[in-house]
Amino acid sequence: MNIEAGRAFVNRIESLVKDTYRPGVLGGLGGFGGYFEIPEGYRKPVLVSGTDGVGTKLKLAQSLNRHETVGLDLVAMCANDVLTSGAEPLYFLDYLATGKLDSEQLAQVVSGIAIGCRDAGCALLGGETAEMPGFYPDGEYDMAGFCVGIVEKEQLLDGSQVKVGDVAIALPSSGVHSNGYSLVRKIIADGGYSWSDCPPVFQGQSLGEVFLTPTQLYIQPILELRRQAIEIHGMAHITGGGLPENLPRCLGDKQSVRINYETWETPRVFQWLAEAGNVSAEAMFDTFNMGVGFVVVVSPSDVEATLASLNTQQQTAWVLGEVIDGEGEVLGLM
Repeated sequence: MNIEAGRAFVNRIESLVKDTYRPGVLGGLGGFGGYFEIPEGYRKPVLVSGTDGVGTKLKLAQSLNRHETVGLDLVAMCANDVLTSGAEPLYFLDYLATGKLDSEQLAQVVSGIAIGCRDAGCALLGGETAEMPGFYPDGEYDMAGFCVGIVEKEQLLDGSQVKVGDVAIALPSSGVHSNGYSLVRKIIADGGYSWSDCPPVFQGQSLGEVFLTPTQLYIQPILELRRQAIEIHGMAHITGGGLPENLPRCLGDKQSVRINYETWETPRVFQWLAEAGNVSAEAMFDTFNMGVGFVVVVSPSDVEATLASLNTQQQTAWVLGEVIDGEGEVLGLM
């Protein structure tokens, strides 16, 4: 590894990392590990861990030489997952691997990671940058993220709190997020499109800009619901596999969700993908979030307060459906 380039890279990102620090961070960069002190006030704290990547969305970022948004994606994919257990994200670590260290390129990635961490309220506690000559082509890199959150044991969500008759409330996605990009890239290639193309439906935005839109973070509005003592029974982060695969993950045994597809309008990016790629409605729902990025399950008596709280925070939300007896299905998609 180019030692001098590595040192220069660390120096360049040091201020970005420190800007994410929150109470609990001990020490600084440069050690063999990051240290975080469990906050005071917890009686039986449970640590919740999550890890994820960005998938082949990285191919698009590298093709367009735009790297900030995938850094934010990385944080959102991990922190949103941790949040579904009822946990508040505490800190985040990243792993970046490349064939040859390009400090400008990876500094953009870390800048996006830092933005995501600040928005999520978690510290960027550390990370690893691996230079692996001959393993990755020039200009390419891969990355993974790791997030740790904390929750009181009695408030940990595991599906047992969800009851038949509970109401599912949807929060919108910002677009495709970070799943389904192998299909996205196939549709673009097979259709003879370029990332610089600007289909009229996107009102001046290029395909590259549309599909680099970063994943939405849901941490702050959900934590505010908890602070207002709104009792959340379950949460789902809608990632790969869409609503059919992810929504049942927050339910209890012998439960399903019946949703009303007419309660929201499918965002135009998904309409365009379906038409451009001649993709069936079933395959679209099995691959993409279709405009629903996160789901909160509450009792019927808390629906009004939940929607009011989210609205006060300028967070769009709507009633998606209801928990019913069943076998872990999502009914009413089409």
